Amino acid sequence: MLLPGSVLAVVAILAIVTSLLIREYSTATESAVRAANNVVQLIDADVQRNADLYDTSLLGMIATWQQPEVLSISPALRQQVMFDRSTAAPYKGDLVVLDETGAIVADSVSVIPRKDNFSDLASFARHREDPSLALRVDGPFKARWGFKDWRISFSRRIPSPDGRFVGIVAASMRLAYFHRLFRGLDVGQKGTINLVTADGIMLAREPEQTVRTYIGQDFSQRANFQRILKEVNGSFTAISDLDGQRRMYTFSRVGDLPLIVVIAQSQDEVYALWRHNALLVMGATGLLCLGILWLSWLLSKQLRLRHLAERELAELAATDGLTGLANRRRLDAIFKQEWARSIRSERPISVLMIDVDHFKAFNDRHGHHGGDIALRNVAKTLEASIRRPGDVAARYGGEEFLVVLPETDLTGARLLAEQIRQAIEALPPLSEDGHPITVSIGAASARPEAGDQQARLFSEADQALYHAKSRGRNRVESNAEEPSASH
Repeated sequence: MLLPGSVLAVVAILAIVTSLLIREYSTATESAVRAANNVVQLIDADVQRNADLYDTSLLGMIATWQQPEVLSISPALRQQVMFDRSTAAPYKGDLVVLDETGAIVADSVSVIPRKDNFSDLASFARHREDPSLALRVDGPFKARWGFKDWRISFSRRIPSPDGRFVGIVAASMRLAYFHRLFRGLDVGQKGTINLVTADGIMLAREPEQTVRTYIGQDFSQRANFQRILKEVNGSFTAISDLDGQRRMYTFSRVGDLPLIVVIAQSQDEVYALWRHNALLVMGATGLLCLGILWLSWLLSKQLRLRHLAERELAELAATDGLTGLANRRRLDAIFKQEWARSIRSERPISVLMIDVDHFKAFNDRHGHHGGDIALRNVAKTLEASIRRPGDVAARYGGEEFLVVLPETDLTGARLLAEQIRQAIEALPPLSEDGHPITVSIGAASARPEAGDQQARLFSEADQALYHAKSRGRNRVESNAEEPSASH
């Protein structure tokens, strides 16, 4: 049970470590999502605040433009009154009022409005066709005047009492604002911060080296953007449509504006520390488990060797050293077991008491060494004569042997005894001795019942052996009045 127990212990250790690593993986995911959400909320708040500043400027421009007396004052004063609220907006671009034809009628950068027309812009066309007075965010586009960098526009339709289109007010914001804001936020070396319109147009992206590649690109048909647009706020993990890396996307819509902030963290970076720790833990756990299994194998091997040694010692303790047969101790144990089985099965049990004839005289002729050879030959003949697995031959003491025959009646015992006697008599003489080795055998049989004494059967066999010796030796006698077999 040692190795199976060790394997179960190793499996338990691996299960515990695996569950801990899974929990740490979940913790790493939650930490990354929480950190990205904090960044998203920070961007949302900052963008919303600045969008509110721009919207305030636009509403002020509309309110001022709708006052009739403004048109009667000087152009310089009119410009100051129209655009005084726009100075607070960071990274502001041009602020203009366009009439229904798209011509500039009021300009934040010039007292005399510039000669330009924006009727070709898609944002202007949408205001003209849509009667909604809500704030619109459009872009990106490059400025036509001054520093021609990328910008987005905030615009509103100028209301009229009869709902007729009379023009729009518009303010542009330089996208450098977003790059400055994003650059100060840490989303990893491979992470990106993106600002996308609700229509799927990329407005800004950090790191900056990718801006020229993706700014203005339409992502509305990409699977990841479709999911972002559907869920509005949240996070998920997917393969990037741009670089093929697996990324963790965290996103949120900026208030009521048609703007979405998306943070795309590299999954390699998100789980880098977890992966490092997991490798260390898995390596240490693997070594520990291998050590446990190796030590268990060594211990199991030693225990097997010890078990084999103990079994060999037990066999030696139960075996006669000279003949290799069962000794008296083992004989007693086997006989008790077979006696109990005979009581349960109500079947007879027989014993054969065997004694080598004239053994003292044999020893005097051939010495103890010759006597030992004779006893070993008799033992081999006994083992060759009993063939059933339950039959047992044992050395009873000196030149005496005993055979236990379970489930054997007296007739069967006498037949086997005669076979044994004849086989031993047929053994070749030792050193051309003129006298062959012979044995006398006493057979006894009983059908034991509870309370019967085991010693009685031995006594009867011994008494039968005495009769065999007293009647001339080299013969079989039994504890019943049956004809004796003799040589």
